[in-house]
Amino acid sequence: MTIVVACGAFKGSLTAIEACRHAATGARRAHPDTDVVERPVADGGGGSLEVMAAGGARTVPVTASGPTGDTVDTAFAAIDPDTAFVEMADACGLLRLPGDELRPLESSSRGVGEVILAALRSGRGNIHLGIGGSASTDGGAGMLSALGVRFLDSSGAEIPDGGGSLVHLDRVDLDGLEPAVRAARIRVASDVDNPLLGAIGAAPVYAPQKGATADEVATLETGLARLVDVLRSQGIDVDPDAPGSGAAGGVGFAAREVLGATLDRGFEVLGTLTGLEDVVSAADLVVTGEGRLDDQTMHGKTPMGVAALCRTHGVPVVAVCGRLDLGAERVADAGFAAASALTEREPDLRRSIANAGPLLEDVTADVVSRVLP
Repeated sequence: MTIVVACGAFKGSLTAIEACRHAATGARRAHPDTDVVERPVADGGGGSLEVMAAGGARTVPVTASGPTGDTVDTAFAAIDPDTAFVEMADACGLLRLPGDELRPLESSSRGVGEVILAALRSGRGNIHLGIGGSASTDGGAGMLSALGVRFLDSSGAEIPDGGGSLVHLDRVDLDGLEPAVRAARIRVASDVDNPLLGAIGAAPVYAPQKGATADEVATLETGLARLVDVLRSQGIDVDPDAPGSGAAGGVGFAAREVLGATLDRGFEVLGTLTGLEDVVSAADLVVTGEGRLDDQTMHGKTPMGVAALCRTHGVPVVAVCGRLDLGAERVADAGFAAASALTEREPDLRRSIANAGPLLEDVTADVVSRVLP
């Protein structure tokens, strides 16, 4: 018998790799003679690069620009001689802000463009780009700048990095776009369907999470609209309403409209790259989970992706989590044979976070025993 443990990160307490390790320990406690396979999962946001490395990809070091211009040491995952995975969060995401100081107008996506460029110059023309966890709302202008595009004001000078500067945009010069980019195949991993502009666009919905005040949201929205208007005035047919255009502060828009990228569900991209479906199809039981199972989980987060794979292959799946905000009926509707939370063992949230590893072992052993007596 084989149990596959495919957990995502328990944010604030356990990485996906740590969560899988503890859950696997619990599964082995319940069934000591069972083969337990650990397969950490991610959706393209923070921790995805680590998941790729755990799956056997080689990390290639890159020095890039952090969200506010300070250099950071990051990497891309070399999957094969032609394929690379790039994580935006590790290059210029929120976790890279100096002193955790939110800078919504100045933060830029330039760093992720620099990592893409490094991957392309390594000879890899097939790029998988995870864009969750971004710190910027710059319409992808920083990323494109790193790839050779110039963003100019009315005097012909390049505007500074950051979404706040887009209000001064007068022209976009695409002539210097790196030739390797034009020939590249880019697939974006993102679970965000928002358009670029409007009430549910990048600035109103996500910029406040990146520190933007109401006035700054308005500035960022004006800048993104200016980017669209300038591109259209230059005869470039862009669609800011396409699903996913608002992902990562507009990086989804720039990737699709300028780089010719496709946008796909993050879990599906990472699952394909790590061979998740192959191990799930051969399992007798799958254990999945993340920090919290709630209504948002039901709308396509990582555990639901795992559950969908299990349903396709007729494999039972159970969920473990830090906190469970779904009733038994909704747990069943989601496709889980059972679910259990750390807070069921330790109701005090601080203590459950502090002891997340041992608690996860306990709840996994319990839920596995219920489904596989």
